Amino acid sequence: MPGPGGRAGTVTAPEKPGAAAGRQRASLTGNRDFLLLWVGSGVSALGSRATSIGYTLLVFWSTGSATAASLVTFAALLPNLVAQLPAGALVDRWNRRTTMLVCTTGRVVGAGSVAAAVLLDAVWLPHLMVVAFVEATLGICYTLAERAAVCSVVPTDRLGAAMAANESRANAASILGQPTGTLLYSAARFAPFLFATVAHLVSLVTLLFVRRDLRAPRSAADRAGGLLAQIREGFDFVWGKVYLRRALCLFAASNILFQVLGLGLVVLVKERGGAPSTVGLLLVVNSVFGMVGAMTSNAYLRRWGIRRMMIGINVAWAVLMPLLVVAPGLVAVSAILALVNYGAGVGNVAGMLYLVKTAPDELRGRAGSIFTLLASGANSAGALLAGFLLDAVRIEVALAVVGASMVVIAVFAVLAFGTRAAAEAERAEAAAERAEAERAEADRAAASGAEPVRAAAGPAGTGPRVAG
Repeated sequence: MPGPGGRAGTVTAPEKPGAAAGRQRASLTGNRDFLLLWVGSGVSALGSRATSIGYTLLVFWSTGSATAASLVTFAALLPNLVAQLPAGALVDRWNRRTTMLVCTTGRVVGAGSVAAAVLLDAVWLPHLMVVAFVEATLGICYTLAERAAVCSVVPTDRLGAAMAANESRANAASILGQPTGTLLYSAARFAPFLFATVAHLVSLVTLLFVRRDLRAPRSAADRAGGLLAQIREGFDFVWGKVYLRRALCLFAASNILFQVLGLGLVVLVKERGGAPSTVGLLLVVNSVFGMVGAMTSNAYLRRWGIRRMMIGINVAWAVLMPLLVVAPGLVAVSAILALVNYGAGVGNVAGMLYLVKTAPDELRGRAGSIFTLLASGANSAGALLAGFLLDAVRIEVALAVVGASMVVIAVFAVLAFGTRAAAEAERAEAAAERAEAERAEADRAAASGAEPVRAAAGPAGTGPRVAG
């Protein structure tokens, strides 16, 4: 609707074709399809988190072998490196609803087979490894399809809120999943896997009630080539978007440092007289602050836009991480890490929003898979670096290296996103987005015979925007 003082020449509010108009734009709680996706995916994630600790407990208590337990963990993590790229291409090629239904059905069968094996006292390590690998692979396909599907059920101007809700959901699953799995295993060895089976069934049911068409545009299918060609197309797109490429590199670099901080926290607590339970408590606090950061990220997006957030978060980390070297005690360490993880929650939402708004619908699966692969590779490299670094030097020196590295990354963030060219690219992208939304609204209005819904363009510098 035209705002006060509205005049001819105002542009339409950004909204995807087929998205709900009117008052439903104001809140995600009125978006039935989004709520179904959100709840189903959240319950499924909780089940997967419960089984992640369930596998470790089951194998170690059944065999007494730490090596056997590590083999199952390796099988569960391997898809993060080998399945991401083909999964992204296949998600863009297939019907997203069908993909999620098939993946969820496979996860029901996998978790159910482990529950049955435990009940029958027929636990077999190769079976657990295969199920862990397949379940993780299906989870990757599901996540990529669900992330792209959200863009089909949520108006463009609510994508920031949707990404924040999804990030909060992920943090909540992280906080609750492993304690839930541990308690269930204490009650009965099969319980975590039965719980996951039921959780995936709930997700399956919610998917059946989603009404919106979740398919990628037909143009993607029309020019579909071989799998390798589609993967290459995804890489060409990401490489061709200079600011997206820079953002992904910044995220990967900071992820390496977060792995060092994670292991460094364990070393720091031990050296300062803390107990293992202290580590668990600090991890819970960090997850809670990450969830709060995700929940408040939309306020920063509206005030600063994505480009300024990319700069602000990296600069904030560059200030906070060096303080860990001089923190006087575990309380101060906990407070600093909580703020760091608060920024991570905000940044994760900004990164996901940046990705989905930059990538066209037919490339969102592949763009998401490249982002996740880059993050997984950075986490793996960071884990190795953390071990070598913390064994080679004192914890204070390792933290100083982390702080200095973060300062360098922050400088790169300022140079990458703080220039006049970056600001102009951001404005051009926002103008193109508004023009595309105006065309979509006009096409929808022409098809329905209704008057287009229009809204005055906001003042420069407001609202979430992305650089091309």
